Amino acid sequence: MARILIAGCGDIGLAAGRLLAADGHYVVGLRRHPPANDHKINYIKADLSQAADLDKLDTRFDLVIYILTPDERSEGSYRRVFELGVANLLNIFSQHNPGTRFIFVSSTSVYGQTHGEWVDEASVTEPENVTGKIILQAEKSFLAHGSGNCIIRFSGIYGRNRSRLLDMVAKGGKVQYKPDYYTNRIHRDDCVAVLRFIATRMMAGVSLEPIYLACDDDPAAKWDVYNFIADKLGVARPEKQIMRHDCDQNKRCSNRRLKQLGYSFIYKSYREGYDFIEQIDS
Repeated sequence: MARILIAGCGDIGLAAGRLLAADGHYVVGLRRHPPANDHKINYIKADLSQAADLDKLDTRFDLVIYILTPDERSEGSYRRVFELGVANLLNIFSQHNPGTRFIFVSSTSVYGQTHGEWVDEASVTEPENVTGKIILQAEKSFLAHGSGNCIIRFSGIYGRNRSRLLDMVAKGGKVQYKPDYYTNRIHRDDCVAVLRFIATRMMAGVSLEPIYLACDDDPAAKWDVYNFIADKLGVARPEKQIMRHDCDQNKRCSNRRLKQLGYSFIYKSYREGYDFIEQIDS
């Protein structure tokens, strides 16, 4: 049995924590506002951006999973989570339990490729936006903290409780048709399963790579995804938008390394992942 701390125990962290607890591990969630009752996970009330909140933190953990989400898409919010929060947490563990290993949940926003290139863990990371740069620096902080730490770069997360894309499709409008604009995604349930998968292997002493890219098998064109969802919803398909040949086409993310480690995706593409739309309508 391992002692595992989940720093930022929201929807995905909570679900992963419950699975790890069911596997027999002792799991603690760190949150600013813990729930009143949870019979599977214990909680610590703390704000990682406040160093004083961590003064008395019990650091007797074998593994820490850092999975915080900024309150908003602003530079200040990202810096509180991925600079201040990371620095405070690593500092307290450096002082009291330097042998603890970390899994840091990162993002494919650390890539700056925009011409439809395939990217993997060895690809150049030169994000153009400041939030991507902040996350990339957080990755470097965890990897520099000690050996055996692991970065998981999730692509766009979707699922039943994330309806933003469905709302956009239902609203209608133009969508880039040519050249293709590639989209990369991972279902919420696969995020949970990947965390459990990596954590389990880490605790079992399996040799891991320092970085894994977690996305499904199909970095599909935005046009194809929108049309599929529109048909599922029973709404009009989007209008075609023809762009300049040198416009932004995003990137295509490869999950080869994660699958070579042995992970099998629950939802291999958006077609399986959005199948629940029919169930809602029925």
